[in-house]
Amino acid sequence: MKLLGRTGAALLLGAAVGRLLSCRTRTEEEVGLLGWVPVLPVPEPLTVRASELSVSPGNSGAVMKYGFPSLANIKSRESYVTSYDPRTRTASWVIERLDPASLKGPSDRKFCEFKEDDSIHIFHRATNADYRGSGFDRGHLAAAANHKWSQKAMEDTFYLSNVAPQNPNLNQNTWNNLEKLCRSLTKHYLNVYVCTGPLYLPRQEDDGKLYVKYQVIGRNHVAVPTHFFKVLILEQTDGKGVELRSYVLPNEPIDEKVPLERFLVPIETIERASGLLFVPNIMRRTGKLQAISNK
Repeated sequence: MKLLGRTGAALLLGAAVGRLLSCRTRTEEEVGLLGWVPVLPVPEPLTVRASELSVSPGNSGAVMKYGFPSLANIKSRESYVTSYDPRTRTASWVIERLDPASLKGPSDRKFCEFKEDDSIHIFHRATNADYRGSGFDRGHLAAAANHKWSQKAMEDTFYLSNVAPQNPNLNQNTWNNLEKLCRSLTKHYLNVYVCTGPLYLPRQEDDGKLYVKYQVIGRNHVAVPTHFFKVLILEQTDGKGVELRSYVLPNEPIDEKVPLERFLVPIETIERASGLLFVPNIMRRTGKLQAISNK
């Protein structure tokens, strides 16, 4: 499969980021993809105490504690809340809340099967046939392993509306490692809110102009993202505020030797590229916001 980043454009995330496929250092002239997205610094946060909210697995109100990144086609499931984009046949974003209780339980992945989302019009939804023979995995946005607390909750993650075409190497390696990291953070934070979605980033072609190009698969033309993002809202155990981590990974093979920290980006990068807003919602609910990005 033709790699999406082979035009000499790869992620440069902070001063230390290297070329993802070869791990060699890149110069400023080689910056591509995210380099075309303007970035602004995170504003100085307020200093009031974070709001409290009683939460439990499966409570969609709790999942949306920090508001909606956008307001289009919102749907609540047992284990997550999502905004669906009928044009791409994938979600714009999916939000889930993780804590130790949500990661334990009797649910078993072997009883789950990928399925069409029949709540979406037949013109606008993906099918398993679209993925068959495409060379892409059905990559979860809300991860199945995040919702062992309920068999129904885990089964809901197998709706194709919670899936996007993902390079198998990425899905089974670095992306899987990022999902494991999200789960491990529940040991250190009160709650971990995870928002995941696709990105379709521009790159410069030979004529010097910027284009947004992406492949589509299957009869329903399911869009293949150029990148994926994860935004983590981490509630401190003392209730005094939250930490914010935001990642962008290219939808292509990544050398597993590249640490996940290389994919940390300023949250404004994702907000500008996706058309979503996270920081205003977070600041309404909490006081001290610490944004963690690659340094």
